[in-house]
Amino acid sequence: MVIKVFLASSSGSTAIKKKQQDVVGFLEALKVDYTQLDIACNEDNRMWMRQNVPEDRKPTNGIPLPPQIFNEESYCGDYDTFFDAKEDNSVYSFLGLPPPPGSKEAEKADKADIVENGTHAEETNTEVPVEERNGNTHREEEKLQQVADEEEEAQDGEEEEITEEETADKEETAEDETPMEEEEAVEEADEVTEYIQAHAEEEEGQEEEDLQSEEEEELRQLEEEEEAEVQEDEEEDLEETQEEEAE
Repeated sequence: MVIKVFLASSSGSTAIKKKQQDVVGFLEALKVDYTQLDIACNEDNRMWMRQNVPEDRKPTNGIPLPPQIFNEESYCGDYDTFFDAKEDNSVYSFLGLPPPPGSKEAEKADKADIVENGTHAEETNTEVPVEERNGNTHREEEKLQQVADEEEEAQDGEEEEITEEETADKEETAEDETPMEEEEAVEEADEVTEYIQAHAEEEEGQEEEDLQSEEEEELRQLEEEEEAEVQEDEEEDLEETQEEEAE
């Protein structure tokens, strides 16, 4: 399964660029394999994207904007639904992919499965007690039964030893695998946290730059208005001087 992300490489919208960077950056942080398809330079990509976005998911004007996300031919969603899935720790479900073991989404799915299906009680084997022998039982039958019991006990002892060895091997294997899975889950969580923090800092920096640009634009407009007023005053003074000289 290949995740397809439809983007516009030459978009003039700052908002669209931020959304595209957010989607791509988060997929890379999760180490999800994906393919970028440019709709700005490839008309076939543009037409395919527009035709395969469901009608009920298109905006009122009927033209879906990037980024749009697909799993092969199946539509996953746009940026808004991707962002909601990210906030809900359900990105893998949004993409139609199985969550990796040890991830928050995998743990969440396990808990949901337990709630839905319930837990299974462990099966227990009960031994049938040996009936007390009648005092009139023949000695030969007692001896034969005793031999059979000893053989059964010896066989049960061998089976218990084998079962204990198998259980010990499984526990050792599980102990070896668990630290690796926990380390991978911790590394993945750290990478996602770093990406989210970096993205938040980038947005704050961008907002400060936009605010500074707006303040500079307002200051420039005020200066132009003041210059225009000064120029009008000078022109009026010049006209009055000329009229006085003409008189």
